[in-house]
Amino acid sequence: MKSFAFRGLPLVLVLLLAGCQNTPSHNVLPVDELVSAFRQLDVSLAEERLDDARSQLDALQRRASGDTRLEQYQRQLADAYMEQGREALQQGDLDRAAQALGQARSLLPQAPSLSHDLNQAIDRAREARQNAAEQQAREAAARLDAQRQEQLRQQRLTAERQLKAAAAAVTEPAVEPVVERAPKARLIDLDATTSSVALPMLDNQDNENLRRLLDSVAADVVTFHCAVRIEVREAKDYPWVAALLSARIKKLDPTFRPRLSQKIVPQQVPRLLLSPQRK
Repeated sequence: MKSFAFRGLPLVLVLLLAGCQNTPSHNVLPVDELVSAFRQLDVSLAEERLDDARSQLDALQRRASGDTRLEQYQRQLADAYMEQGREALQQGDLDRAAQALGQARSLLPQAPSLSHDLNQAIDRAREARQNAAEQQAREAAARLDAQRQEQLRQQRLTAERQLKAAAAAVTEPAVEPVVERAPKARLIDLDATTSSVALPMLDNQDNENLRRLLDSVAADVVTFHCAVRIEVREAKDYPWVAALLSARIKKLDPTFRPRLSQKIVPQQVPRLLLSPQRK
């Protein structure tokens, strides 16, 4: 009987092994969700989808605040935003550059020196843009003054010629035919559909130069029946510019009804777009 037991033992082992192989396994380890999240973060960084990467990093910081990898990714994302800011600055997009700089600073607030150079570059670019706008305004004011001086000179010459003609008429005055002259534009380009007039003095609250410039604008609006779009940084600036311009138009022609519209463009130097009516 003992011999039978030993001879049956291999058969029992074979059956047990077969049973184990046919039994489904329920002990498979679950996939590490943090590993998957970090991989998704790597993909977003590689594809330069920085806003997606920022959202993914924020989620990881809430779920695994003690993970030592987070600091590395935080620095890597900050560097990516810095590079994005430098590229935007080279393209002249100061708002986008400033936004990227803000993202980098929020990621590494303890290291402000890392963003110091980019911050200075953005400030210099803004200052250069403001200086250029002011220079443009000064040149426009100088051209306007030169035009006024020329108009005064022409008026004096006309008056002198009229006096000479009147003195030369002994028997009966000569009747000179009236020649209609084509009106001249002060600021707009008559060959263009729309002309732009910058208003940097609105940012500087230089109301004296603003009123002086709007005198010429009103003359062109009335003479050439221009539609006017007023583009300002803030909604409160539109009524002020519209009121000054309307008052000057009414002074030139009380029956003229100006066509004014507005547009809010915070990142742009204030300006007027004049569109003369085509006959």
